[in-house]
Amino acid sequence: MAKKKIAVIYGGYSSEVIVSRKSAEGVLSFIDKNQYDVYPVLIEPDKWVTISNDIEIPVNRMDFSFEINGEKIIPDCAYITIHGTPGEDGLLQGYLKMTGIPHTTCDVLPAAITFNKFTCNHYLKGFGINVANSVLLRKGKTFNQEEIVKKTGIPCFVKPNAGGSSFGVSKVKDMSQLANAIEKAFNESDEVIVEQFIEGTEVTCGLYKTASKTEIFPLTEVVSHNEFFDFEAKYTPEKATEITPARIDDELTLQIQKTSSFIYDLLGCKGVVRIDYIISEDYFFLLEVNTTPGMTVTSFIPQQIKAKGLDIKQVFTDILEDAMNRAL
Repeated sequence: MAKKKIAVIYGGYSSEVIVSRKSAEGVLSFIDKNQYDVYPVLIEPDKWVTISNDIEIPVNRMDFSFEINGEKIIPDCAYITIHGTPGEDGLLQGYLKMTGIPHTTCDVLPAAITFNKFTCNHYLKGFGINVANSVLLRKGKTFNQEEIVKKTGIPCFVKPNAGGSSFGVSKVKDMSQLANAIEKAFNESDEVIVEQFIEGTEVTCGLYKTASKTEIFPLTEVVSHNEFFDFEAKYTPEKATEITPARIDDELTLQIQKTSSFIYDLLGCKGVVRIDYIISEDYFFLLEVNTTPGMTVTSFIPQQIKAKGLDIKQVFTDILEDAMNRAL
């Protein structure tokens, strides 16, 4: 029987393209080549191409096909590993749905909701999930610094509402720093969140579900050696310590895992998802939901898969097969 053809889509239209490239390398190594023919597909503003023998081959956007050695190839499934737009915000999901290509992440609405941190957190707050106090700012609209600080307090975090990998994020410890931090965040997004700073232990929980199984991974505890878990700390090993499983008690671990499963179902997630929290005293607060988490060999998800004793190739097979079966 012919192998199924899998497109691993990476790149994107945001600052996170450099992270996506690293994730693609991880994903390409994790997919079982004995079961699948795998094609890396790079999507950037000026080109959509697959790469074969170091040659860029254009992708036909009408049906997401490409031609290799005279053969027209239409992928049986797409594994999306674009962080940021258009792979994390629903745009690519909508395109693939229209072209009839199954994909591994959630559908358009969950992607759009989770990509908008303010909308997602306040939606989940309505279901009893603890979230930090925050204020949403839109580019071109005036804002009052005193009113913002009244809601969030100082110190606070300023971050792009749509984006990841801590691009454009600042920790503000004095009112005099607020305006510059907001301007920096607006360079990454048309909307900016100013969010209450909660001191505590940061943890992250990965999980995936298929029609036949649920796998919730051990938590990872993140100890940043920088001011906070910024871009440098995320991607420079000596700048952060990541501990899997996290050094928290079993009862709290179970509560966070159950909450993550609840959020996954509530949002209608698919594939691998990572949900970040901060634990403060006896409470844990949602930071954000990542529907296309990083997949470098040192990323949280591969760490957690290993800690649970799972075979990462089997995990990816589960996810790909579930995506294709859902499309039948």
